[in-house]
Amino acid sequence: MTATHELKFESPGFSKRIKGMLGVDFYRLFHTPMFYIFLIIAAVIPAMIVSMTALPGEDGLSNPLYVNAWNIIAANDPIYIISDMGQYANMNMVFIFGGIMVSIFIGHDYRSGYVKQLFTTHAKKRDYMLSKSLTGAFSMACMCVTYLIGGIVGGLFAGLSFECNVGSLVVAILGKMVMSLGWASLYTFLNVIFRRYFGISVASSFFLGTGIPIIGAAAIIGNNSLLNVFLYGSSVYACLSGGILTLLICSVVSVAWMVIYNLLGSFVLSRCDVY
Repeated sequence: MTATHELKFESPGFSKRIKGMLGVDFYRLFHTPMFYIFLIIAAVIPAMIVSMTALPGEDGLSNPLYVNAWNIIAANDPIYIISDMGQYANMNMVFIFGGIMVSIFIGHDYRSGYVKQLFTTHAKKRDYMLSKSLTGAFSMACMCVTYLIGGIVGGLFAGLSFECNVGSLVVAILGKMVMSLGWASLYTFLNVIFRRYFGISVASSFFLGTGIPIIGAAAIIGNNSLLNVFLYGSSVYACLSGGILTLLICSVVSVAWMVIYNLLGSFVLSRCDVY
């Protein structure tokens, strides 16, 4: 009597698949020089802005962009329509650098043939989207940390005030770091759409990161809370007068962005040639 043994090939579970993809993505991230270059840029930019705007002009007078050092991190109040550049020139700039970083990272996937190999074997489209979103969010969160360090150094150099509500400051910093997940998901979606056009993907990420589309919409629509809380991702909602509710809103919006853009990106990948 012989026994017949059937070989069954089962797809790995979600946790195993995503763990494997994240392992590869984080390995590549930590071995990508551009990641460290952007960390340095994120630290240099705030220090440079604070230092340069604190220097006396040709008339010998100083007209600093900031009086309080923490304004390089966040605005005093939630921003709907920006009245001066100092309101936006804060940690939100990290999302510009982060968008370019995501574009470079995903662009390399397609140029190197990694995506073709990945989807030919076993990876699911939604796993790819989630892995890239989480990796991008981590890189932006790291940029937030180096940005904070650069802002503090610049504030010390310029002799700015460090007076603040510590609780609101912590909420503002955490709120912007939490929003990294939403922004990374948006950029991953954009790069899936423009996967064959690296230059366009970088330009679109930069354009959205500057907030120009929402600033334009706000100028037309006016003081609309929907723009601030959801369309702009609550990034500007994380301010120096916020509280626990602010952090909660940023978290909810960031997760909502992640779900929406990961679903849209997975749909695009499943309907189009990904090579």
